[in-house]
Amino acid sequence: MDKNTALELLQKKSFAQLKVAFGEMMPADAAELITHLIEDDNDFGERELTFLFRILPKDLAAEVFTFLDSDLQRVLINAFSDKELRSVLDELFLDDTVDIIEEMPANVVSRILKAADPEKRRQINELLNYPEDSAGSIMTTEFVFFRKDSTVEDALDRIRSIGIVKETVYTCYVTEARKLIGTISLLELLVAEPEEILENIMTSNIVFARVHDDQEEVSKLFRKHDLASLPVVDDEDRLVGIITFDDVMDVMQDESAEDMAKLGAVLPNEDSYFDTSVLKHVKSRIVWLLVLMISATLTGMITNHFEAQISAIPLLVAFMPMLMGTGGNSGSQASTMIIQGMAMDEIRLKDFFKVIFKEFRVAFVCALILSAVNFVRIMLFYHDLRIAAVVSLTLIGTVVMAKLLGCILPMLAKRLKIDPAVMSAPLLSTLVDSCSMLLYFTIAMHLLDF
Repeated sequence: MDKNTALELLQKKSFAQLKVAFGEMMPADAAELITHLIEDDNDFGERELTFLFRILPKDLAAEVFTFLDSDLQRVLINAFSDKELRSVLDELFLDDTVDIIEEMPANVVSRILKAADPEKRRQINELLNYPEDSAGSIMTTEFVFFRKDSTVEDALDRIRSIGIVKETVYTCYVTEARKLIGTISLLELLVAEPEEILENIMTSNIVFARVHDDQEEVSKLFRKHDLASLPVVDDEDRLVGIITFDDVMDVMQDESAEDMAKLGAVLPNEDSYFDTSVLKHVKSRIVWLLVLMISATLTGMITNHFEAQISAIPLLVAFMPMLMGTGGNSGSQASTMIIQGMAMDEIRLKDFFKVIFKEFRVAFVCALILSAVNFVRIMLFYHDLRIAAVVSLTLIGTVVMAKLLGCILPMLAKRLKIDPAVMSAPLLSTLVDSCSMLLYFTIAMHLLDF
């Protein structure tokens, strides 16, 4: 169903057809359609949104609600009666409820907590107390666990009775005095004999996270071990929750967006582009722009220092943008590869000299090719052997230097416990520009007999 069809059914008050049409859609698609109706049609406002949401089947309504952005969720929460809000909350998984609360203003949070039943309210408050971006803040307490002396038949009966209200039953957990001692998959339960004891068939080699582990480290565990879910334990090894792959996908997306912002010399911002005010955009960008502007004056100082040489041979100026641009691009290539490698755990600090040696060889070959092409170009257009030699030699030195800086700076940042993305293209380009100009005029002074 497209938005025009949905609007037509609404206008005709064909609510039964509308309910059936939405019922056949995936929750994410239904949420996307509702969002388009709000954004693209002036006749579809908050009143129509609330009405449409109320005619959706209850289980579908709750799932659609989780896919809506926080602004639309806030509109619906304010429009719901206490009974309707409680009904939606009852259908939501606990971690989804916490994610929604973290995006809401205080008055809406208060209403959500008031509508939740006492046990769920306690669990929500417990999760909200964990540090932001920690494993505890993204986990859910809705999981299936068994005692080690339970039988397979007991386990399956428990899954049948409570599995529908748990976020996942594909991986279950075995505990002893609340401590995690093993995992067992639903498939293993289905193929095992009914009277088999779980302790005999469980996997005791467990991959787990602790509540205060950083969420980025959690995402690395998922990627490394191809997990669908990950148990989370406290400092006493007691099982307190699990993290599912859908939550980790959100973490990966957030971390990627944060790194992209830092690579562009912009302070990370959790709000969307259009939800961020002009002033907030300015604040997120101006600090780095000021730093880079001031640092770029070093290049100007170097150029002024060699003003006499430039006056003697004005042609030198023509090659300055090319040298700085090539150096910046070379450094950016290297830093991007190193940052990505460190993020994927392919490159570690102990690999420092190995990385330097490899990057040097890559840089040298690239530099030779670029300088050869540039030498031929200058000879064809300017017929000046000495200028061609100066520019080509500078190009070799610039590319090698830029690529080495591009791999050294991110690894140095990692060693100093600074985000490697901070040592990114803008800062690197400024350093390379200054160094390439210094190298350029130094070579020119020796070869051109100033």
